[in-house]
Amino acid sequence: MALLLTEADVERLLPMELALEAVEEAFREQAEGRAINEPRRRLRVPRGTLHVMSAAVLVRGVLGLKAYTSFPGGTRFLVLLYDAETGALLAVMEANTLGQMRTGAASGVATRYMARPEARTLGILGTGWQARSQVAAICAVRPIQRVLAYSRTPERREAFCREMAAKLGVEVIPAQRPEEVVVEADVLVTATTSREPVFEGRHLPEGVHLNAIGGNSLLRREFDDEVIRRARTIVVDSKDQARMECGEFLHAIERGHLTWEAVHELKDVVAARLRARTRPSDITLFKSLGLALEDVAVAVRVLERARQEGLGQRVRLLE
Repeated sequence: MALLLTEADVERLLPMELALEAVEEAFREQAEGRAINEPRRRLRVPRGTLHVMSAAVLVRGVLGLKAYTSFPGGTRFLVLLYDAETGALLAVMEANTLGQMRTGAASGVATRYMARPEARTLGILGTGWQARSQVAAICAVRPIQRVLAYSRTPERREAFCREMAAKLGVEVIPAQRPEEVVVEADVLVTATTSREPVFEGRHLPEGVHLNAIGGNSLLRREFDDEVIRRARTIVVDSKDQARMECGEFLHAIERGHLTWEAVHELKDVVAARLRARTRPSDITLFKSLGLALEDVAVAVRVLERARQEGLGQRVRLLE
């Protein structure tokens, strides 16, 4: 019988430390050929879009998919996990929280391997739903003492700062302009849905590590070509997916400012095949698109904990 897990179950079972561990393991396994990722596919209809993405993590004995719809009424996420030996359905789980946590964890893993060890100041542009897990993950892998946050809505950024300061026990300060965040950051996160760059690359300080997580569409562009020009190392979670979804790279490639040969994958950084940072002054960039591999890797950890703790509802499906 399969296990049905709700959003409340996932929230209870998935601390950030577990998500970080799962995502890091998944990229290491992918580097060794023991994990497989298929890029996201989109089916568009007049009122919305169905998105489907799949992956396998063989060390955990699972394969699975995430499917979600984005319509005017909202976005709805679901993950299905199957046994990699028998094909049996293992779990069905609601995946809003799971997706938020795995996206934060991917930035946390990239920050662990690419940011300066002594990074103390985190800057974040965008204070929406995804921003919370970004701050939590990066605070878990670096000794962050201060967070600077900007969004276009003063009320939202003030509320975000109060919430995150109480949750994480660090100073979280609202900023009036994006530049105030960028110039002070040791680690910078862009978590927006902008179609135009949200800051100017010339303002990036030396030594900063940037996690750009907001855009997974060719129509979106959170940073400009100057960021690409100045970055010593450019890393994505998947080059295959980036070719279909990364607006920033398409823009730069069309203008001759970037080639795909200069873009690396996170699996090679995690597996120590690529050293992302060689000097404290290096600027490093991680472009996160969001992979099914991350979803499946985190989902199986949730399933393992649910079995241990006796959570979830057993349902008879596909037997």
